[in-house]
Amino acid sequence: MSSLQLPPLSLYIHIPWCVRKCPYCDFNSHQADARLPEAEYITALAKDLAADAELAQGRKLSSIFFGGGTPSLFSAHAISQILDQAEKLIGFNPDIEITLEANPGTFEQEKFAGFRRAGVNRLSIGIQSFADAQLQALGRIHDGTAAKQAVATARKAGFENINLDLMHGLPNQSRDAGLEDLRTAIDYAPEHISWYQLTIEPNTVFYNLPPQLPEEDTLADIQDDGHCLLQAAGYQRYEVSAYARGPQAKHNLNYWQFGDYLGIGAGAHGKITQPDENIIFRQWKTRQPDRYLTAHLGPGRYPNPAIAGRESIAPDARPLEFLLNALRLVDGCAPHIYQQRTGLDLCSLQPQWQKLQDQQLVKPLTHRIGTSERGLQFLNEVLGKYS
Repeated sequence: MSSLQLPPLSLYIHIPWCVRKCPYCDFNSHQADARLPEAEYITALAKDLAADAELAQGRKLSSIFFGGGTPSLFSAHAISQILDQAEKLIGFNPDIEITLEANPGTFEQEKFAGFRRAGVNRLSIGIQSFADAQLQALGRIHDGTAAKQAVATARKAGFENINLDLMHGLPNQSRDAGLEDLRTAIDYAPEHISWYQLTIEPNTVFYNLPPQLPEEDTLADIQDDGHCLLQAAGYQRYEVSAYARGPQAKHNLNYWQFGDYLGIGAGAHGKITQPDENIIFRQWKTRQPDRYLTAHLGPGRYPNPAIAGRESIAPDARPLEFLLNALRLVDGCAPHIYQQRTGLDLCSLQPQWQKLQDQQLVKPLTHRIGTSERGLQFLNEVLGKYS
């Protein structure tokens, strides 16, 4: 048994409202009413964070991520308020990364400069596609022109670290159309591109009314040719669907390397390590926004009344939990990261690892805890050995 150590700490802040629920979305998001309860929600977030602050165990935050829903529906003042609380209650590392997800709509674009002044230093813009027909098929409320304007507006607002969120394998999308979306994104020279295939998830409109998706051969061509296109433009693939020509996403890297994170907001999840007790646990907050808002008014089962559940990650479950994240990284993780963040020796990955190595699906454990290039293509098969 190795010594369990405290990993870096991040903060995830969930803002659950959006203008309209997209037919492919399975996130905890809810269509906003005419009145958005911004002030009340910020107050609830501050109480949620104050109740969880002791879980930081002396660590400062290395990253913050505002996700949703559509966080850019909130005002810059509201974002500034919760950031001030986070700095006061826990504290920031000097090089903290603060990301906010934003939609390209004109209403949100008007706030970009305010978000930058509030302390947000990385903007993730949910482009999805630059083609009007594809955006309509996805149920998005912006068009291609607004998508292009959003990138220019973000630059004008002073953002020097921009991620464009782009999807492929869209309804009736051809190979050429998929690659044209990618070329357009590259032309705007964002520091980071998240490029991933549309998947049909349960509990979505698309699951009940499936759209016509491209054939498998077309999907493979888009994936292979798109990867070459990104590589030729100087974007390094460092995770299954993440490409960077500038800084890699610090917040997501912490997830993938089995770091800790506090989660505040309706339905937010967190993961915390307590080395003295050899405990790693997950906890999650009440999903429904209305219940989340009222949770702090009455008693709860834990010191934080918004907590809906908590579960420990037992030592025998930690190898799979670690690998589910770390093996998404193209270069994997250093062996000592596994030992420090699971409290387990490398032998806990055997004998499955050796069998996978014999199949040339993973690298030698003494080198990196990671897949080969072939193993990354068959990641589910690799992970299946530990499930």
